[in-house]
Amino acid sequence: MEKKKFVYSFNEGSKDMKDLLGGKGANLAEMTKIGLPVPFGFTVTTEACNRYYEENQTIADDIVADIFEKLSDLEHVTGKQFGSVENPLLVSVRSGAKISMPGMMDTILNLGLNDNTVEGLAKLTENPRFAYDSYRRFIQMFGDVVMEIPKTKFDAIFDSKKEKEGCEFDVDLTTEHLQDIIVNYKKLVKEEMGRNFPQEPKDQLMEAVMAVFRSWNNERAILYRQLNDIPGSIGTAVNVQSMVFGNMGDTSGTGVAFTRNPANGEKKLFGEFLVNAQGEDVVAGIRTPQPIAEMAEAFPEVYKEFTRISELLEKHYTDMQDMEFTVERNKLFMLQTRNGKRTAAAAVKIAVDMEKEGLIDKKTAVTRLEPAMIDQLLHPKFDDAELAAAERLTKGLPASPGAATGKIYFNAADAVAAVENGNPAVLVRLETSPEDLAGMVAAEGILTARGGMTSHAAVVARGMGKCCVSGCAEIKVDEEAKTLTIGSDVFKEGDYISLDGTAGEVLKGQIKTVPPELSGDFGTIMQWADEIRTLKIRTNADNPRDAKQAVDFGAEGIGLCRTEHMFFEEERIPAVRRMILADSEEERREALSFLLPYQKSDFKGIYEAMGDRPVTIRLLDPPLHEFLPHTDEEIKQLSAQINVPYEKLAKKTEELHEFNPMLGHRGCRLAVTYPEIAEMQAEAIIMAAIEVRKEQGLDIVPEIMIPLVGLKKELADVKATVVQTVEKVMEREGVKFDYLIGTMIEIPRAALTADEIAEEAEFFSFGTNDLTQMTFGFSRDDTGQIIREYRDKGIFDDDPFQSIDQVGVGQLVKMAVEKGKATRPNIKLGICGEHGGDPKSIEFCHNIGLQYVSCSPFRVPIARLAAAQAAVKAEK
Repeated sequence: MEKKKFVYSFNEGSKDMKDLLGGKGANLAEMTKIGLPVPFGFTVTTEACNRYYEENQTIADDIVADIFEKLSDLEHVTGKQFGSVENPLLVSVRSGAKISMPGMMDTILNLGLNDNTVEGLAKLTENPRFAYDSYRRFIQMFGDVVMEIPKTKFDAIFDSKKEKEGCEFDVDLTTEHLQDIIVNYKKLVKEEMGRNFPQEPKDQLMEAVMAVFRSWNNERAILYRQLNDIPGSIGTAVNVQSMVFGNMGDTSGTGVAFTRNPANGEKKLFGEFLVNAQGEDVVAGIRTPQPIAEMAEAFPEVYKEFTRISELLEKHYTDMQDMEFTVERNKLFMLQTRNGKRTAAAAVKIAVDMEKEGLIDKKTAVTRLEPAMIDQLLHPKFDDAELAAAERLTKGLPASPGAATGKIYFNAADAVAAVENGNPAVLVRLETSPEDLAGMVAAEGILTARGGMTSHAAVVARGMGKCCVSGCAEIKVDEEAKTLTIGSDVFKEGDYISLDGTAGEVLKGQIKTVPPELSGDFGTIMQWADEIRTLKIRTNADNPRDAKQAVDFGAEGIGLCRTEHMFFEEERIPAVRRMILADSEEERREALSFLLPYQKSDFKGIYEAMGDRPVTIRLLDPPLHEFLPHTDEEIKQLSAQINVPYEKLAKKTEELHEFNPMLGHRGCRLAVTYPEIAEMQAEAIIMAAIEVRKEQGLDIVPEIMIPLVGLKKELADVKATVVQTVEKVMEREGVKFDYLIGTMIEIPRAALTADEIAEEAEFFSFGTNDLTQMTFGFSRDDTGQIIREYRDKGIFDDDPFQSIDQVGVGQLVKMAVEKGKATRPNIKLGICGEHGGDPKSIEFCHNIGLQYVSCSPFRVPIARLAAAQAAVKAEK
């Protein structure tokens, strides 16, 4: 059996080997293959990295042997020798995961230098200053990355020498100055490590390879992976490449360039370079680089060749490239190419332009835009200059994107009053509840101390397209004293703060916001996405305003209309409370008759906003105690307001209180106990449809959803109430048309017995928020900290409330789809939980055969694009 390879020379790989060689290694191999000037080297694979972690952070002997075998090949190709004084081979050691993680992991340059080889390099190049400059850089990078000595300690030595000798720039330091710095660097290493700086190049190499593997799990790399949804299991490769030197004087230099502008997508070389410098000088901002166009004067021939190679690489990869290069004595070397990171606006322009240029087709163009990037295009953002100067106070969860700036208010009523008086408001709460809705609607943004990405604040804010930062654990909110404390800063009502919902940041003071700019290219990409996708995209909307917003963003129906949100409005809540406090069915029906016209009017408005698109309306879901006051003070106020004795109110509130309302008297259970509630809602839904059909001539087929079903008999009971009511109303009004009755699958038992439930249900809508809570036994409002810890420890790759847990919860959904179809082949199937706007979850929904996903209005464009990408992926 052939021995498994853990190390590949650049001439043995290709761009298709990213899983094994990482992005950088695969692209270096590809550039070598197509004949570009790439300094030769080899790649230690991602599998070697995973083995390193499996084997207690050690590199196995067989991998060490492979590394030194490839090093020997490298010596042969370059004609140089590792550790030789006469003709030393120096290498760079760089990380490179399959998915680009710019700046997250560590690099070491000039490896192979020691007290002897530095003299050899000085003689060989006849440039002692260059040799000692390279050695001091190597000691600093090796000391920082491998030995973990804080970089600031090296910087202090370097800067004090510059100051002492009166040197403004690094390049002003002489050979002697650099030699002094090296002596002090080595002293620092001895003090910090208790050993001398390693002189044996082979030891240096192995320590560096291990350090790069270690850096895969440094804090910033882990955080970057979490933010960008990159699994920790893919590991990083290590690229060992013969050094070329941009710091050999005025005929040398280094730079970074993009084939197109990554900020706006303009088709023009964009980048920077530095004369007499090494790569990290450009990135670190130690010296101010020159624009790439000025390279035409500094290195005219090299610039011509670089332009040619840039065009060639873009055509070869059919995507905008981010390239690193070095010029050594007027000779160009390519050190890296990768698909360049870009803003959302640039991504849209580049994709549309490349399709026009014939470089890519429409399907490829649609896959070039990250769905999450669309958020950048749809929400207001801060003025770049003001944001750069702003003081950051703390960070929470980026619950709903956008930018908000306004005065702090601590309750809904104050926020509403402030906005009516012309003051922009930011609503700051410990956590929000449905009672805060008016304040949330009025406010520019919402900040909460508690709650996760799917908490009430987060879900409602996203639905409204409001900026929201939730779960901001470091803030102290005193709602009574009306103060917000962040560290040593105390803010009072009326003080300005700003929220960056995209980054989850809380900022001091007022920051100017600017509206998003949607280009014609964005419309083009979305049109292509609509042509390609097969999944329908609906929205979660509870009022005509949200419904209209969703239609403007391309929604094809409503997958979830939550009727309880309508009950909280000021003129209705007294009637809702009277219904709850009623001592008899007769009293309850009287209160419900007051609510009926309001409900009918709500549904009419929604039907009118949606035209003939399908609308799924969910019957009342939350437990009744949510509609009652909780504190003594609130109970007293309500008692006076509705003329009900305080004792009766307090007793009823206590009776209805549930220790775990999530698992209590709610959903269809309410309709089983109080069928008159379901009757009123069914009548309102059908009457609204009848009136809109007559007035607008729209062919409306109402979809009535019964929530929280776990048993076929339970569904049959409530369905009988609804059908009886609907048929009675139709007979009374002299009309007959189709309507559907279905259920929300959100209890594991419903998924397990979906074949039985489908005997009664004409559609399933998967409520994956509750299904996730019940399957994991997690409360989504209380487990934010646990989920963060699980992600930090690699127990979760994703937050299961943000991206569907395909192995557990997903299997229940898949099973319910199969069982439901077996009983009722034409059953309608969709998802209306928060996962309906998550690209990975949308791909899963496409693959298991759902017909639609439903998400908040501002996520509709994201869902349209993600559904198209899922269709393209499924074809491959």
